[in-house]
Amino acid sequence: MNLLKSGVLLFVILLNLLFPSPSDAKPSQPVDFVDVGLLLPSANYDIRYFGSNNFVGANIDGYHAPKCILHISAADALIKASESLEKHGLRLKIFDCYRPQKAVAHFVRWAKNSEDQSTKDVYYPNLDKTQLLGDYIAETSGHSRGYTLDVTLEFKSMSGEYIELDMGTPYDWFDTLSNTADDRINLEQKKNRFLLNGVLSQFGFTNYPMEWWHFTFNADPQKHYFDFDIK
Repeated sequence: MNLLKSGVLLFVILLNLLFPSPSDAKPSQPVDFVDVGLLLPSANYDIRYFGSNNFVGANIDGYHAPKCILHISAADALIKASESLEKHGLRLKIFDCYRPQKAVAHFVRWAKNSEDQSTKDVYYPNLDKTQLLGDYIAETSGHSRGYTLDVTLEFKSMSGEYIELDMGTPYDWFDTLSNTADDRINLEQKKNRFLLNGVLSQFGFTNYPMEWWHFTFNADPQKHYFDFDIK
């Protein structure tokens, strides 16, 4: 990480130490969690759960700002991956990072509500909603530990615009076709998934094989699930 980014990172941590949240405002963001957007402004942040453009069709509990929050170690590794990609005209497009436990509970309530089928055609056309609980939507999520993110890649076109690479399915498309190694996708889509997986794995991230977009940094202690709001 360069000196400027290191300085911003230290400044964010210092602010958290000097101005902690009031004792009655709990839970609060730990000092070793950072706003990745401050350190990596070149990425495209399309934070889907802040807003209604997601499988629930509503703003998700705990999302009060479109921010990507991660543990410092995961953020540092992501910045290094981004710097590697930028050399080849590519950038990260980030959909989700840290996710409050209250947001996960919101997902579970939605999945159990069989009457709400408003997003079925877009997000789970081939599955019954009851099938989403378990492999796709669980009572707890690695996102709530601060080391996991949902991400894809964009390439810079000749006109200077960034265009999302074709990964074979949209983000959060609940179907086996979203499995990273599914062999029904075409060769270009396989190459794009391999590229995303390959670059992030070089910097310590491991893919969840059921979702091509889902990656967890290997330093995740897999212990504590946080519930502070994103704001």
